[in-house]
Amino acid sequence: MKQVGLITIGQAPRLDIGPIIEKYLDGSPVVMSREGIQPILQEKIRDRESCGIPTTLLLCTGVFPGLHTERTVLVEPDQMLPPVIAGIAKGRRLGVLVPLAEQVESLREKYTPYGLNPEFAVASPFKLDADTYRKSVEPLQDHVDILLLDCMGYTEEALRLVSDLTGLPVILSSALMAKILSEMI
Repeated sequence: MKQVGLITIGQAPRLDIGPIIEKYLDGSPVVMSREGIQPILQEKIRDRESCGIPTTLLLCTGVFPGLHTERTVLVEPDQMLPPVIAGIAKGRRLGVLVPLAEQVESLREKYTPYGLNPEFAVASPFKLDADTYRKSVEPLQDHVDILLLDCMGYTEEALRLVSDLTGLPVILSSALMAKILSEMI
């Protein structure tokens, strides 16, 4: 596989250029084990801390036990989303959309301590295709009352699509985490 590094000066991501580049350079998702990525995450967290950044948000809803900081705040979506979602759902049937089928069982364990037993569906956040999403959420219809898009990669466009397809309230993990983070800084 050929790789290309992109360097931007200023703000990232480059929402203006990204779609153009992606149109001509089709990529594929990279799947790494938790054990493989965790030391890299911990190193990046230490780097942020050594730069004096007081708060770091992990941009992943996956479960990474043992990540830590010495003197700054680490905001981990996997620890914040389940209790908040439990409070929002309150007896309603929860559906959870995830990127990969392989994630379902490990993510189920994330919700059960909070009394949640979600129904799962799978759709990539990186390929927003209406037919794929329709087929993915169709089995949830009539079985759930509220949906969570459980990946920081899902966009507001995905939220609107899932909401339109299901007619259900849909929670976007990244938006919820951003709102929580805004209260912390």
